[in-house]
Amino acid sequence: MWWFSRFGWLAAAGLLAVAPLPGVEFFPLGDVRAGQRGSGRTVFSGGQVEEFGVEILGVLENAGPRQSLILARLSGGPIERTGVMQGMSGSPVYIDGKLAGAVAMTFAYSKEPIAAIRPIEEMVAATGAARARRFPAGLFDGELLAGLPPPASALFGENRLTDVATPVSFAGFTPATIETFAPKLRALGLEPVQGLAGGGRPRQGSGQPLEPGAMISVMLVTGDLSIAADGTLTHVDGNRIWAFGHRFLAIGPAEMPFARSEVLALLPSVATSFKISQAKEIVGTIVDDRSAAVAGEIGRQAAMVQVALRVAGDGPATRSYAMEMVRDPLLAPFLLQMLIFSAVDATERTSGASSVSIRGTIELDGVRDPVAVDNIYSADAGSAAAAALSTALPLAYVLQSGFQGVFPRRVDLDIRSAPEKRLWQIASALPVRAKVRPGETAAITVELRGDRGAVRTETVHYTVPAGLAAGPLYVTVADAMTINLIELRGLVTTPPRSADHAVSVANRLRGNGNAYVRVWRAQTAYQYNGLDYSAPPASLAALFARAQKLDGALTATYQSKLAEFEIDGGGAAVSGSRTIQMEVTE
Repeated sequence: MWWFSRFGWLAAAGLLAVAPLPGVEFFPLGDVRAGQRGSGRTVFSGGQVEEFGVEILGVLENAGPRQSLILARLSGGPIERTGVMQGMSGSPVYIDGKLAGAVAMTFAYSKEPIAAIRPIEEMVAATGAARARRFPAGLFDGELLAGLPPPASALFGENRLTDVATPVSFAGFTPATIETFAPKLRALGLEPVQGLAGGGRPRQGSGQPLEPGAMISVMLVTGDLSIAADGTLTHVDGNRIWAFGHRFLAIGPAEMPFARSEVLALLPSVATSFKISQAKEIVGTIVDDRSAAVAGEIGRQAAMVQVALRVAGDGPATRSYAMEMVRDPLLAPFLLQMLIFSAVDATERTSGASSVSIRGTIELDGVRDPVAVDNIYSADAGSAAAAALSTALPLAYVLQSGFQGVFPRRVDLDIRSAPEKRLWQIASALPVRAKVRPGETAAITVELRGDRGAVRTETVHYTVPAGLAAGPLYVTVADAMTINLIELRGLVTTPPRSADHAVSVANRLRGNGNAYVRVWRAQTAYQYNGLDYSAPPASLAALFARAQKLDGALTATYQSKLAEFEIDGGGAAVSGSRTIQMEVTE
């Protein structure tokens, strides 16, 4: 099976040892009382687990849906000057030598290190519950990671108790990438930190035991660019681990590698202090991400997506990137979006006029054909962002269509960026003759205008079918987005019948490098499973109309396409739309 551990035999052979924790007991939530004292465990420097003091202040009953929290004051070591730090999420807390829970929440701007502790019973119980994945994305939503919940919180007067933010380290990314995506990450309770963690690919596990309080990093991307989310290990039971004390992204069943990490430094801050860490070695896989904790398995290797990006500017040099990213249906498109944006930004500026072309394939398990990528984007600003999002959205549509066993396997893209706008605007479309007869050839002249007064004139010839009824005939000359919306509106609002069908819908998207000349009549047309039935005879149209009420896959449109032609943009993007009318006479 796809999740099978390719190095599980290492654990069986004892080469990936687990810290011995004989007789670890849980301290019941019902026995927690104000005034009790205990201890916590976390890493302040390197990989050494150290203790800190804990004073129980009380229990917050029903702080969340069927959830309670233990309120405590922390003390000792650097906590006196840093307060509760990002990266401490999951630090285990013991009372009378028994595990009570994990540091999970705190008050922003608090003058004292007050923390809320998630009871260990809730952490373990939450990760054992089954739940179906939710995939809310659509092909033209323009929004990835839609539907993920914000971090948990509870109000106490004017103060808000919130999940300790999870620091997410970005290595190799440009500052503009962090600035662009930071608002979305922060809305999910993640705090992006650029360039403060070592990149590359952490080595595989060396067999050093894991112990509660150790620092771990959930590796979303490794390689020439890397992304890692940091937290603390709470509990180890055999090859099972629990960490964080709150959700990471609340995606449910997961497959994300995690690494043992070392703390390089602590950064005190008035707003919120955090640990600066570096992933050292991959030791297992996070398999569950719930509201109360993340859970994983030591010795299990996560299947990853191979990502190869080659980016060239106007010069002869090409910059190549090789990465691995998690193949989660919800996360993979968003991660790919960030990788493409940063790769382009590192080659050319992302502000000001620019053009970005991108070509390649995205291979997936569980489908026959790859998702094909072939497009160009050009504007006075935002070309890199448009290229990154437009490449990720079709992948999101396929992955989030709800079909089991469909995962990305390899992304291979060639990207070319230029610091100038390469764009044709559709200025006009004119018929050579306003009236044509069946069997005659109609000529349509299209004028394209570019920067610095550049003008192109192209002529398209259309032969009117013999026997075509008299009446208005329309010609729309438009860019890819306009034609995609006209032709695929019915497809994207109807669930695909199979994963292969979803890929075919994504691959039918037209590229921006052409102008499209669409000849049509104002008659009802139908689409079924990706096939067009334009201008059907009256008898067939009546059958379609009746069948549409019974089969949601049969959709109606009100433009019957008679023909379509392409005008090559010659390496530039095309934008705009013009519609003209001719008359078919008897």
